Amino acid sequence: MRVLLSGFAPFGGSKLNPSWEAVRRLDGVQATETIELFATKLPVSYREGSDRLFASARVICPDVIIAVGQAGGRESITPELFALNKSDSENPDNEGMVLSDQLIFEDGPENYESTLPVHEIIESIREMGIPADLSKSAGSFVCNHVFYKLMHELGRSERTIIGGFIHVPYLPEQTLGTEVPSLSIDQITEALKKTAIVSAEVFSQKLRLSKSV
Repeated sequence: MRVLLSGFAPFGGSKLNPSWEAVRRLDGVQATETIELFATKLPVSYREGSDRLFASARVICPDVIIAVGQAGGRESITPELFALNKSDSENPDNEGMVLSDQLIFEDGPENYESTLPVHEIIESIREMGIPADLSKSAGSFVCNHVFYKLMHELGRSERTIIGGFIHVPYLPEQTLGTEVPSLSIDQITEALKKTAIVSAEVFSQKLRLSKSV
């Protein structure tokens, strides 16, 4: 199975984004005998973020898509449960665009639920000694915008693909001189690798069961 992971470029004046720093280390990794990982870098852009993700998906043809973003201030790896049909942030994206209380799709549902096995992911990461918790909201900035558009697109796809969003904390070098929590690049990378493996294995098992019914 093929798993596509995406991470974001730095934003807000930072030189690093832990989502991309971790994801890029997994590009081309043969995680198991049957699971291959791929990575793509997304711009922090309402206009282009999801388009870049979909372009990569068309080339790679993944079975699982895991979008990853930075959530500064969080202490743990947090799989997101819901993508909300709203973009609303005072912060500009990297193109300077600010969206206030805007629906992503006028006729879209209030939310989409992740199709990743979020509870299995959390349990497996915790077993590695890395903190992980469920989050019910990906916020209302570009991360959520990409997450919502991803789930909308997967719902329309002719192929059966699962997908969702994971937020990761800051890296230690982003929090020097502060008490803001962080995780090491090795912890984040290993947690995302485990996320990809668990997602693909659970999905593969469900596909086998559905074919045997």
